[in-house]
Amino acid sequence: MAATNAPETPRQKMINLMYIILTALLALNVSSDVLNGFSLVEKSISKTTENATIQNNSLYDNLESYYKKNPEKVKEWYDKGMMVRKLSDSLFNYAQDLKVRIVKKADGKKGDVNNIEALDNVDAAGQVMLRDVSNNEGKKLYKAINSYRTSILAMVQDSLKRSIIASNLSTERSKKAKAANKNWEESMFENMPVAAAVTILTKLQNDIRYAESEIVHTLVTNIDVSDFRVNQIKAYVIPNSRNVIRGGKYTAQLVLSAEDSTQRPRYYVNNKELAADQKGKYEMICNSTGNFSLTGFIELQHADGTKIMRPFKEDYTVVEPTATISPTLVNVFYAGIENPIEISVPGVPNNQVTASITNGNGALTRTGNNWSVKPTQIGKECLIAVTATLDGRSQVVATKTFRVRALPTPRPFIVFTDDKGVQQRYKGDRAISKASVLAAPGIIAALDDDFLEVTYKVLSFETVFFNAMGDNVIERTEGTKFSERMVTRFRRLSSEDRFFISGVRAVGPDGVEQSLPPLEVKLK
Repeated sequence: MAATNAPETPRQKMINLMYIILTALLALNVSSDVLNGFSLVEKSISKTTENATIQNNSLYDNLESYYKKNPEKVKEWYDKGMMVRKLSDSLFNYAQDLKVRIVKKADGKKGDVNNIEALDNVDAAGQVMLRDVSNNEGKKLYKAINSYRTSILAMVQDSLKRSIIASNLSTERSKKAKAANKNWEESMFENMPVAAAVTILTKLQNDIRYAESEIVHTLVTNIDVSDFRVNQIKAYVIPNSRNVIRGGKYTAQLVLSAEDSTQRPRYYVNNKELAADQKGKYEMICNSTGNFSLTGFIELQHADGTKIMRPFKEDYTVVEPTATISPTLVNVFYAGIENPIEISVPGVPNNQVTASITNGNGALTRTGNNWSVKPTQIGKECLIAVTATLDGRSQVVATKTFRVRALPTPRPFIVFTDDKGVQQRYKGDRAISKASVLAAPGIIAALDDDFLEVTYKVLSFETVFFNAMGDNVIERTEGTKFSERMVTRFRRLSSEDRFFISGVRAVGPDGVEQSLPPLEVKLK
């Protein structure tokens, strides 16, 4: 089916060279013999153009034949070919009409392009191409060539071919024309003898057929570009996944390693043919766990009617549904606070996973991909159920039970900054400087656990000091801050003195008010 590009022949090269030489001689106002030479060149170019037209028509016939045999495959190239033919014939015929009009202007109504009498007439071309302002054929031809060149080059990928076609169809003015301030049509047809003007238009026709030939050759060649060139054809199964959750769907694409999109294979699974509209896509619901195999064959028919069959076999595994439900704090939930947890189902996007508390103990909330559980009943188990959407169907993939316990009793702390600038919590396990106590604004209540961060509100507390007589002096305050009287007492303390913080009342996030154990403060 493929065609090869026809390179520029020696005859074509000679014609182009003769045209250039005669154009140069014309500029020197040489004798009538040169004008006769133009006629010879014009006839030679015309003959070459006729041959190119015959060759192009043959290519169009081949293109149409391929299109009739396989319209789906060839349509893209056929449509482009018909557009090239229309554009080329339009410009070619326009140039031919201009030739006829110029010759008739010189020789009269019976003037014949193939037998020009007034070869040296220098007025006829100018009258047709330049002086008829209403028609302005010279400008029309200039625009038509530019439009044709742009349309044709859009279909040429090869840089060398683009360069040749662009050069042949160029409307760039010569340096002499630019110096004389002449436009393209004036430089080509003003004071130009009929012999030369006709030859110019004939060369344009030849360039049109050459460009047309290059494009059509390429189009015919491209018909085969997307064909597969193989010496082996195998059948393959491409599953979405080899691991399927029970209740999920197993999906696989059955393909040949080489395929013509216009020749559809036939697919068989367990000796049963798949519907044509499935295009080799096989699906089934997997209700049992274990290892399974998908077997069958693919059948392809050649153009001569013979058939080839390629068997396939693919193993896959169906597993029980699984999910990950893990608390990010500890292995239990604490009542009255938000317990963050992670919930995910392997192979399932987060937006297709939901969860719920099935026994009604508290609430389960979700923010983006983050989850948290807030149980309300201490001692009652909390059951989390995870549901995932698999192949359009929702199913429970996992459940997990958690114990719910009360929060540990918090302790009072004095928050201070050590010598290294690090904030510390003083809990009575060592001596503390008097300066650190004076710098502390008050106390806080928190769990003695670096893992659990739970906020408590201190409602009230008291400090207990001992005087020289051994009697205790108690100062009470509301809230978390040391009172002025407490601070005054702190200033009177000496090294190795001690006092107590007691009677601390605090309330946690669960709303339960608690009495906290006392804190003994020892000064350095």
